[in-house]
Amino acid sequence: MRCLYVDLDGTLLGPGASLLRGADGRFSALAVRALEACWRADVEVVLYSGRRQQSVFESARLIGSSSYIFELGCGVVVDGELEWLTDGVEPSAENGSIYDQIEASGAPALLLSRFEGRLEYHTPWSLGREVSHLFRGSVDLAEVASVLSDAGLGRLRLVDNGVVRAHAEQMPGLPVVHAYHLVPGGASKARAVARHMQARGLAAEDCIAVGDSREDMDSASVVGTFWLVANALERDPSLAVELSGRARVRVASEGYGAGVYEAVVSTLAGA
Repeated sequence: MRCLYVDLDGTLLGPGASLLRGADGRFSALAVRALEACWRADVEVVLYSGRRQQSVFESARLIGSSSYIFELGCGVVVDGELEWLTDGVEPSAENGSIYDQIEASGAPALLLSRFEGRLEYHTPWSLGREVSHLFRGSVDLAEVASVLSDAGLGRLRLVDNGVVRAHAEQMPGLPVVHAYHLVPGGASKARAVARHMQARGLAAEDCIAVGDSREDMDSASVVGTFWLVANALERDPSLAVELSGRARVRVASEGYGAGVYEAVVSTLAGA
């Protein structure tokens, strides 16, 4: 094992986005112990998150990591060098940020109109973003893809980044609320992980990934083993259906940082 790719919210970070809180909300150092075990074994830790770049940069700096993946794989930073993985759509003085360019396409307004009552901006987290438009709600992704395609916007896709649990972020009439990112079609966490692996000369068997969402789980296609933390299934039981047939996916018996610790120690012990 030479590299750990790990999600932040709902995975390495416990309730309230705290590094030092476990599933029960009490103090827990298991997430830190997972990072320590990686350091002792000379395993690189790469954060991969839907958060915007500045937020992931600060988190990476806090744990002493020189590489990270942000905005659901739209960008990857390796030793301070940024690479956009957005199919040629990049920030420019003429066109503005990638966020601005997606907004100018009309796609966000189209989706908000078409799925009114089922989709809205995920405030306050949707503010100040550089790439993806962040929504919350409950929509059929195949239907969304069809709407975008019919409008000539098939170069964009809506990504499910997990269930939203906070009471203040629920929507009337929707029993389950998901967080969604509207991103360039080719962008994904799996693609960004593969790009970092290429830069480091890593093979699939050298790497594991740990996360709590469908988008995280897609990393199983490029790493040796993907670990789904236990709280992911508690939050979104429908994920269990997608586990069948995924040979590279394991479910941790613990949630949050304890699940990351379980994945790291089990892998190192097996090696």
